[in-house]
Amino acid sequence: MNDQLLLTPDQRDALQEVTNIAMGQAGAQLAQILEVFVQLSVPRINITESANIAGNILQLVGTPQSVTAIRQAFSGTLRGEAMVVYDENGCRDLADLMGYEDDIDRDSERELLLDVGNVLVGACLNGIAELLQAKLSFSAPTIMAENVEVGRLINPQQLTWNYALLVEVHFTLEVRDFTCHLMTLMPEESIVALKSALDAFMENF
Repeated sequence: MNDQLLLTPDQRDALQEVTNIAMGQAGAQLAQILEVFVQLSVPRINITESANIAGNILQLVGTPQSVTAIRQAFSGTLRGEAMVVYDENGCRDLADLMGYEDDIDRDSERELLLDVGNVLVGACLNGIAELLQAKLSFSAPTIMAENVEVGRLINPQQLTWNYALLVEVHFTLEVRDFTCHLMTLMPEESIVALKSALDAFMENF
């Protein structure tokens, strides 16, 4: 791995701080929508090789259960992809909390997962962009996979990068056994841009 891709301890600490703040904003948005208390994990930050990405995601999610995931690309000062990974009961829990009394159809399930994912990704990445004085634009969220094993979410052979920065935070709800994971992946050139933005952030504080 090129040393230019490695974060210094100070850069890692700064990224942890920035991510904490941004993910906190995302959690607050989710809490407002669901009207429940949302708990956040400590951000986990890793540089991953493309060949190992499936195993790394499985390790972060922590179980080989079936999941559903949405994806949303972002570009600008930083480029990459955000994913929201829901556990197998995620949609039902969200529907219950949002007042759906009966079973909802598949299209409504997808719309619900996309809407919630869009809120989380938007709040998080806009928070990061604001703190780092970066400009970002987003694609529309899409369903990435439905009811698949975690290890099959990403096919390493279809990736166009060799290394990427993987940042993960998971959200849990106080009132239910609900978990979703928000992950961002940034390839090599974005890691270099991120390091510069983190250096500028540290100079200003």
